[in-house]
Amino acid sequence: MPDPMDIIVTIFDDSPARSIARDAHAMARTNVDWKETPTEHVFKADLPGLKKEEVVVQVEDHRTLSISGQRKKEEVHKTDTWHRVERSSGNFMRKFRLPENTNLDHITAEVENGVLTIVVPKVEKKKPQTRSIEIGGHDEQSEQQAVTHHDEKAPSGVAVPMETTDATPDSKSTSSTEEK
Repeated sequence: MPDPMDIIVTIFDDSPARSIARDAHAMARTNVDWKETPTEHVFKADLPGLKKEEVVVQVEDHRTLSISGQRKKEEVHKTDTWHRVERSSGNFMRKFRLPENTNLDHITAEVENGVLTIVVPKVEKKKPQTRSIEIGGHDEQSEQQAVTHHDEKAPSGVAVPMETTDATPDSKSTSSTEEK
């Protein structure tokens, strides 16, 4: 089965749109793998025959990783007869939206044996901190001891402590506080 991009390039062989089709072909043929590990995102792009000076890796618009470059055409001599031209030439570009958990300040890239490897480390997640909060107020027993009522026999405005019940399970008796 013929490559659909070859068909498009052939259709536009003698038209001004040929360069557009050839560029689209070059972009489509720039294969990139993207894997995520627990610590980083790794991109690998096949760029055979390109030197590192011919490739541009950058981050655009805060989180878009852009890989671009140019494959130069083979030099043509009048004495040469070409039987098949399959390698693409021209500009290429691939863009990837990086997730929020990436550390954009520590991205590395290298080319080795025609493979561009870009490593984008992840931002370390902050470990959730657990902090106990002391709850203010009074416990039930201290509230009962602090509650006072007015005795009808006491002069107006004098508080008389009321009886309290001991809340311990082994004590069933009611204790009373004595008036002073």
